[in-house]
Amino acid sequence: MSLEDITTEIRDKAGSMEATGKTVKIDLQGEGTIYIDGSTTPPTVSNDDNEADVTLIISEENFEGLIDGSLNPQMAFMMGKLKIDGDMGLALKLGDLFS
Repeated sequence: MSLEDITTEIRDKAGSMEATGKTVKIDLQGEGTIYIDGSTTPPTVSNDDNEADVTLIISEENFEGLIDGSLNPQMAFMMGKLKIDGDMGLALKLGDLFS
């Protein structure tokens, strides 16, 4: 899956989310970033590398597993495949992106 494909899928999933007033960055470890600005409804999704309230750091391969359901987010975190920098409470509320 390309960064463009992943961004499009996240944009589609974020379309049904409510505004949180928070920002999320997904750092795909050298493959690019996905930035979700939750100050609007629906949230704006881009590939900007801006500061965020929470940053998820994960490989592209493992992120694809989160999206397709083959990798559980909690297990990914406990196994060190997913690192979280910032607002842990916000990270826990991102389940809609992975379902």
